[in-house]
Parts: sequence; structure tokens; C-alpha cells
Amino acid sequence: MNVYQSFETDRLLLKATSKEDAPFLLQLLNSPKWIQNIGDRNVKTIEAAEKYIQERMKPQLLRLGYSNYTVIRKSDQVKMGTCGLYDREGLEGVDIGFAFLPEYEGQGYAFEASTELMDFAARVLSLPLIQGITLEENLASRKLLEKLNFKLDGTVKLPNDPVELLRYKFHNHFQK
Repeated sequence: MNVYQSFETDRLLLKATSKEDAPFLLQLLNSPKWIQNIGDRNVKTIEAAEKYIQERMKPQLLRLGYSNYTVIRKSDQVKMGTCGLYDREGLEGVDIGFAFLPEYEGQGYAFEASTELMDFAARVLSLPLIQGITLEENLASRKLLEKLNFKLDGTVKLPNDPVELLRYKFHNHFQK
């Protein structure tokens, strides 16, 4: 059994999303903001959520050692959202992504989790560039990316997706 990098902040644990997270992921993927801002992934059962993890998250984790992380509040072990670094076709560098259940939004959890993963990307992975993509109308994601010091750098369309997305970039300035 492979053991992957996990992360800990003052309030959060971030662990690689696994099959045991399927019930939580089913809830998140079907939340109104996920469907509105990310899109309907047609995951309607726990079995479909398990398949989504196995086919969409696990391959990158096996290939690169990082992927999607379930964000857990340390104080009560509640699964609140996800945050990850994604190697997306059509983007240079990795893309940071985050999504939380509505009751956990606006409390700084996404900022805390994203900051931890950006630090990992710089210190451990030595990635020179991280990108963030979002719909123009997704003001919450845009504000978070700007708070994380990403700079708007135009638009992008991902392969096989007609939607034009705003593209933000963050250049890591690190020393080995």
C-alpha cells in the first residue's frame, strides 16, 4: 500500500482523497456551487464516486505523487472540502483547485489549505508556476486566487471544453 504525502495546518488535515472519501465526495460533487462553477460530473451514487476517485484522481497521484486532497477539520474530523494540485491538459504548470461544502465557505479554510499546497509546490516540488482557472462569474474563487497573490493573465479554454475560463498565474520564487 502506497502512503502519500499528507499535510497539516493549524486547523486542517489534508490527505490524498481515497475510496473511503466517496460518500463525502458524492455530496460535494452534487452541491449547487460545484455544479454551477465546476460542472456536473454525473456522479450520483457512492459507487460512481468511488469510480471517479479511481479514474480521475488516483492516476495523477500514482504518476506524480500529488493530486486531490480531502480537507478535514482537525477539531472534529469533519470533511469540509477538497484542495489539490492538478496536472491539466491544456495548461502549463499545475493548476490549484479548491471546493468546499457551503457551510464551510468564508471561514478561511480554502486559503489555509491552498497556502499549504502552494508551499509544498515551491519547497518540495520546485514548481516554478502554479495556475488557477475559474469562471469569470465565480467571484469567490477569483477573490481567493487574488488573496493568494495570483495575477490575472488572460483566458484559456481547456481541450474538449467550450467554456472560456479566466487564467491566473503565480510564479514561485524559491531558492534551492
